[in-house]
Amino acid sequence: MRTFPAAATGPLTILLTAAFVVVVCFWLLAAVGVADVDSFDTDVDVRAWHMSRVPVTIAFSLLAVLAWSLSVGAAVVLAVFAPTLPANGLLRLIVPVGALPGAWMVTCLIVGRLHHLFPDVPALSGLSEARTDDDA
Repeated sequence: MRTFPAAATGPLTILLTAAFVVVVCFWLLAAVGVADVDSFDTDVDVRAWHMSRVPVTIAFSLLAVLAWSLSVGAAVVLAVFAPTLPANGLLRLIVPVGALPGAWMVTCLIVGRLHHLFPDVPALSGLSEARTDDDA
């Protein structure tokens, strides 16, 4: 029973656990209505990461949850099946670092599939909707 908490609070996995907690808190706030799903879209550009087809909050949430799951899952598997290996400590440090690129690749695949759920054109701002004298 102590394996899972030990894996979730491992040396580098604790950073992914903190990101996971932030994601859970954000989505709880979004469920209550305090935060909006599109609240960070104007602040962050994720085109270079190939995740720009959905709102930033969804892309980063997927990335954080997948990286955390991969890291904790691999740490639990290592703890259960390879507890006495001499390289176990080194593997526990490498697993979270390897979980992040793996989670990024899976997130890019999922974002590509979710693209049809979100409109291509961002909402018009109040200034672009304003009528001018030429419109008449």
